[in-house]
Amino acid sequence: MMRTDVTFASAGLKLAGHLYTPGDTSSGEASGPRPAIVVGHPGSGVKEQAAGLYARRLAERGFVTLAYDAAFQGESEGTPRGLEDPAHRIEDIKAAVSYLATREEVDADRIGALGICASGGYVLSAAATDHRVKAVGTVSAADIARQFRLGADGAQDPAVIQGMLDAAADARTAEALGEGVQSFQLFPDTAEQALALGGRHAVDGFEYYCTDRARHPRSAKFLTWSSVDRMVAFDAFGFVDLISPRPLLMIVGREAVTSWMSVEAFQKARGPKELHWIDGARHVDLYDKDEYVTPAVARLADFFHTRLASTSRNDTHPG
Repeated sequence: MMRTDVTFASAGLKLAGHLYTPGDTSSGEASGPRPAIVVGHPGSGVKEQAAGLYARRLAERGFVTLAYDAAFQGESEGTPRGLEDPAHRIEDIKAAVSYLATREEVDADRIGALGICASGGYVLSAAATDHRVKAVGTVSAADIARQFRLGADGAQDPAVIQGMLDAAADARTAEALGEGVQSFQLFPDTAEQALALGGRHAVDGFEYYCTDRARHPRSAKFLTWSSVDRMVAFDAFGFVDLISPRPLLMIVGREAVTSWMSVEAFQKARGPKELHWIDGARHVDLYDKDEYVTPAVARLADFFHTRLASTSRNDTHPG
């Protein structure tokens, strides 16, 4: 398996990616162009974290995989830094598919997409309208809009998001007055603060992004306030039914506080579809803990090998 640094364009911005290519004996795949998978990272993540782990592990199973940094984040271009724009995030996924389709080692008719956390929501929207994506997988899928509006557990006080929208509106005015980009801190300073603010789920996020467990100097620690109104008005699950008859696999931790979002998306999907539970896993556990990642990768590899085994343009729509 080999990793290559690559770049590709997304709506005029240059994105940085890692392209993983398998060795000749890494799977039963015949020589020649291979099936490929775009892998999107969680919100605030970078390609060197969970997305890169899944991309590498799936490349070891015989796929060409591409993990990349979203526009405005990581090593990719775009200002203001730290902008989270769902529309551009969806465009990034489609641009990654376009890039893979140009690679000689990739079979352009056998491209799948995998999204982790926020990218699990974005990939549903991207695949709904991009028939080049022949199979869709998610891990700990989250709709960034529902997370901000309703909280990770779906029980957030409505006043919270109204207050954030007030702050976002004020920030836009401040920027218009020349006061510079307005941003807010994503993570508290300590695990104790995280626990008080968001319970075990927040602690898991803090431990992943802010400790030696997985922190990376380019992962986002701030978002621009102008991200908030963009995210809140988004709906990752609005057109999930359009993925059908292409297959969908959603992998969810049994103990994940966010699991209700995958269940909601699954219920809206028409199928073929599968909701696959990983016992004992919380949301962030599926980012890097081997006891949970290994069975998740095994199920994803089986799914993509089966669903990308042979496709044609006629597989993207009924009749």
